[in-house]
This record gives sequence, structure tokens and C-alpha cells, in this order.
Amino acid sequence: MSQNIPLRLGDRVGLIGPSGVIRDPAMDCATLAARVEALGFEPVLGQSVGAVHGYLSGNDTLRLDDLHRMFADDSIRALFCVRGGYGTPRLLDQIDYALLRAHPKPLIGFSDITGLHLAINAHCGFPTLHGPMATSDALLDPFSRTELLRALLCPEPLGALPHPPDEPPPACLCPGVAEGALIGGNLSLITALCGTPFLPNLTGKVLFIEEIREYTYAVDRMLTHLRLAGVFDACSAVVFGGFTRCEPEYPDFGLTLAQVLAEIMIPCGKPAITGLACGHRCPTLTLPMGVRCRVDGYAGTLTILQSIYA
Repeated sequence: MSQNIPLRLGDRVGLIGPSGVIRDPAMDCATLAARVEALGFEPVLGQSVGAVHGYLSGNDTLRLDDLHRMFADDSIRALFCVRGGYGTPRLLDQIDYALLRAHPKPLIGFSDITGLHLAINAHCGFPTLHGPMATSDALLDPFSRTELLRALLCPEPLGALPHPPDEPPPACLCPGVAEGALIGGNLSLITALCGTPFLPNLTGKVLFIEEIREYTYAVDRMLTHLRLAGVFDACSAVVFGGFTRCEPEYPDFGLTLAQVLAEIMIPCGKPAITGLACGHRCPTLTLPMGVRCRVDGYAGTLTILQSIYA
């Protein structure tokens, strides 16, 4: 089925576990299916959902087979990943990208699912959605649900992205205006894929970055790695989302997150904004990866210029 046909309520969507095991016993298959039904879709659960292989949602073969089977089934219009954690990097060199290219459809997730967003962008070129997973509390949040459904159902570009009520809007880190295809996700995954065939060519791209539970020295190290690898020279702009619980290890002499971002990004001279409501946080936006967008560093805005169904 062509990806240029938007999803409709009632469509079948697959649930897969390409990453970490579900640790919350309350998140059983029936609960996950009910969450997707509440969004208005018919859930189809993969065999990896609820599977256990140490810290993984089933062994590599099971998770890979689920991914391939769900993409190959044209009656399934989109794929919800059930959880992040760790696991997608183990699959990247085994994925049948020709199969995925022949059956493009939105894949939804964040965190460790960044590995799939990046690899699909690099080897397939169709858009994916950085958004809530089936276990995410954001599926119960009105703002987050509205933005997820808008990204899935709307045939038009999303336009200027809103910020949640009663929250401050994104702020200017570096002034300027730039356009490019939006790509990125979790900082740890972006850094881990540097030097592999699964990090897309970032020349002219708008790079989105978010993170959780990393001390600011570790954020500094990873951003510096990207700088030394030429990532910030190549990209057209940078958008920083949620950095949840990213604090100095030693508050009395550590650098703050704001200091780290400023010291690394301002010398790069690329438009950059901070505080976009997306990442390991709630409420959260859903970002279409691989579509053209505009960053306005003066206004602190991110505008989506292209539909995932274009």
C-alpha cells in the first residue's frame, strides 16, 4: 500500500518490540492493545510483544522477524514500537531494507527506536515518526495524543509546532533561520551510530537531539564527539528537545546543561533552539523524521513544511 495515503481511524496497526523487554507487569498484551484501540486503530500484536530474552524483547531473530513480517503485511498501515530501552542496534545490519522500501509505512517510537529512525532514513528514505510508544504515559495525555493523531492522520504539513499549555516555548540558543530534512532522536543512539553505515548523511539536515538520565559531563562528551565527527559542520540547524534528569554529577562544581549546550553549539554558528517539547517527557510532540522543516532561531520555532504522505 502506498505511503502517500494517510491513515484513517479504524486502520490496522502493528505492535512490535524491537528493543528492550517490557518490565512493567501492568503492561500486558491486553493493556497495550486497549491503548491502541483507544486511539481509534485496530491493534495487531507481534510475537515480540511481551517476549523476554534478558533485557531484550525476545532474541534478535524473533524481533527481526516481527519487524519484517509487519512491514511486509500491506493490511497493516503503521507500526507502533511498544518500548525503547536497548536492542535496535543489534538488528541494523540484518534488516532487509529492500523489503522495507517496497512496503513503506510510518514507524512510531523514540529513545532506542532512534536506531531504526536513523537506519531507515539512511537506507530507505521514507518518513518515520518520533513519537509515543504503546507503553508511554504520553498516550494518556490529551496534548500528546492530539499531536500523535495529527501526525498520523493529517495529509497536510503540520506547520508550526505548538508547545503544551502552561509551558514555556522553545528558546533561541543560536540565531538564524535554516531549512532541511528533520532527522535525529536520542543523543546516545546518534553518537553510537557515528562511523557506521546507519547514521544518515547529515549534510543540510536539521538535527533533533534529546536525552534522559545522563550527567552533564556525559552530554558534553557525546556532543563533543558529534562536533569532532563533523556533524555540526554538516547539518543546517540543531533542535534540542527534552533533556530529562540530565544534571551535573556534582552540583557544586559541575557545568549545567545550559552551559554545556552554549559552550559547544554557539561556536558552531548554526541556528539552534532549546526546549522543544519532545523526548522522554510528557506532554510530548510527535516529530516526522525525514521531512523538510524550518528552524527559526530568532523566534524559537520549528515548522514542518512537508507531510509524511507527500
